[in-house]
Formats: sequence, structure tokens, C-alpha cells
Amino acid sequence: MTHFMTYSGANPGRSGHRMAVQAARVVYAAREAVAELFNAPDPLRVVFGPNVTEALNLALCGLLRPGDHIITSSMEHNSVMRPLRALEQTGVELTVVPCSPEGFLDPTRIEDALRPTTVMIALTHASNVVGTILPVAETGQIARRHGAWLLVDTAQTGGAYPIDMQGDQIDLLAFTGHKALQGPMGTGGLIVGERVEAGRLRPLKRGGTGSRSEAEEQPRFLPDLAESGTLNGVGLAGLEAGLRWVKGLSVNAIRFHEIALTQALIDGLRRIQKVKVYGGLDASCQTATVSFNIAGLEPSEVGLRLDEDYGILCRVGLHCAPAAHKTIGTFPTGTVRFGLGYGNTLTEVEAALEAVSRLARGKQ
Repeated sequence: MTHFMTYSGANPGRSGHRMAVQAARVVYAAREAVAELFNAPDPLRVVFGPNVTEALNLALCGLLRPGDHIITSSMEHNSVMRPLRALEQTGVELTVVPCSPEGFLDPTRIEDALRPTTVMIALTHASNVVGTILPVAETGQIARRHGAWLLVDTAQTGGAYPIDMQGDQIDLLAFTGHKALQGPMGTGGLIVGERVEAGRLRPLKRGGTGSRSEAEEQPRFLPDLAESGTLNGVGLAGLEAGLRWVKGLSVNAIRFHEIALTQALIDGLRRIQKVKVYGGLDASCQTATVSFNIAGLEPSEVGLRLDEDYGILCRVGLHCAPAAHKTIGTFPTGTVRFGLGYGNTLTEVEAALEAVSRLARGKQ
């Protein structure tokens, strides 16, 4: 990112001088890296934006029309739920398929919910509350059989779990840079599969793209259609570097490490009296996200004590996913959530377990 600001800090696609050309090369390298990681059909169908939330809004608000029917799950983040509730007010029909109390989804429930007017199925790849992995590949097959698009929110899995956009039959893939892709905040985007015609997608904003400047209408080709205004070039330089790191290490190696840490954390928490752990309790079926509560203590109190007394940072409450908490039975209080990553160690897991044990026993 420092190199970009020093040597190619110009606006990509807006000029012909060498710094602008170099900036454009950096942005395209980031497109290529994203497409390669997710096995996307074409780097030019990678639309960059500031985060996965905007990407999801682009897919949902840009493709759904009044009278269309969409199916989603009860484990979704508000980045999916809130746009869909707003679209309901415009005539879009919504079905929320219930998941199990552990956070798993039976794909036959999706097939049962299909209608002749179903145009899209939108799923989180993994719950941001309990980490449970939803059946994306099976849902992709269902969507193809019935002529619907599959939109997948990979905020929790991109870079930490193998994803094959073409093999899993994903039509729209929303990603964020600042989590397991190892990029900076303010980076993300939407990959638009080849089954989705660019002409049907309505952009969230319109303006300068550096292309077709003679026309006062928005370009109808990707990625320019949905990338008005100056891109976060320095952020995309950081994202591309993060993607190179992930590729060099391999997603499978990251996944293997996180499974080991997650299972150790789950098993250790379950041995502590007064602690309840949520989800499937099997690290091979979830991401490195673990939610729990301590009987008699509010999640907010636990989080504060972990931070101030033990230097352990976690997130508490509803995690912007009230539907998920209703599904697992923790609404409206929420949970304490630990989020592990490749950089964590077994020693840190053991330290966290000791801290939770002391809090459960009422000790400082």
C-alpha cells in the first residue's frame, strides 16, 4: 500500500500517463487475484466496492423486481435481511427458510420453498454467529435445475474455506477484503457470473467511469456499469497483496489450522461448568467462529471482563444477525463470540479457556 501511494497513486483509468497506467495495472491485478481465488469466469466480472454489504445490496437491489420471489435462510446477517425487508415493501416476495437450532440448513427446505416466480436464492456461506457452513454446492444445483440465481455471502469464508464459484454453481459471489482475505478495511466486491446478464443489473450509483466519456448514459458493460467514481486503489493494492499471501500459504492449510484451533476451543469451553456453547460443536462443519454464554453473566459483562482483565478481545451481543440469534435461541441477549484466525495459536486458545473458566467460577 505504501508502494502504491509512492509510485502509482494516480486515478486508474482516468489518464494515460505512467502513474495512472501503473495504478490501473494494480487494480487489474487485484481483479485477477480475486477471480483466481474463487475460480470466477472472468476478472472483468469482478466489481469492486467498499465492502461486502454494498456488494450484497448491488446484487439484491440491482436484480430483483416487483413480483420476483427470493429465498433466504434464517441465519442471515442484516446485510442480506435489511435489503430484502426493504425490497418486500416494493413488491418483492420473500421466503425465509428456517434452519436448525444449531444453525444448519437442510437443502430440501429450499427446494420445497421454490415457486414459479423464484429468481434468486441468497445464502450466507457460513454463519457469522456460530460459524455453521450452509450447503452452498447443493443449493447451487437446486438453483440451476429451476433457473434461479444463487447469491452467496462469503464474508465469513473467503480466504479461510475453499470456494469454487463455477464448481459450486454460484452466480453471484459477494466478498469482503478485511477478514480472511487479509486485505484492509474498505475493500470488497461482487463477482457476477456469466448467467447474469450485465444489462439486467441496475447500479447503485452512476457517474464517471473513465470509459465511454462521450455518453451521458451509464456504460452497460462490467465492471464499469457498477464502478462509478474513483476506486480505493491503495486499498486494492493491499487486497491484492493479501490474496497473494493466502494463495502462497493455500486456503487448505489455513482451513486445517483453523479447524484444529476451533475444535480445541469448543471442547475446552464445553468442559467448563456454567458455559453453554452454540452451534454444531464440530469444527469440520463450521468456520473458526464460536459463540457461547456463561450462566448468570450478561454477554456484555463477559466481554468487558475479558478485555479489561485478560486482554482478550471478542464481540458480544447480536452481531448484526437477529434472525440467527432467534434461530439458535439467544435473542435478544445474544452471545459472546470468539473469532479465531490463522494467526492465532493453541497457547492463545488455552489462555482464553482459562480466562472463561475463571469468569465462570466468579474469580478475577
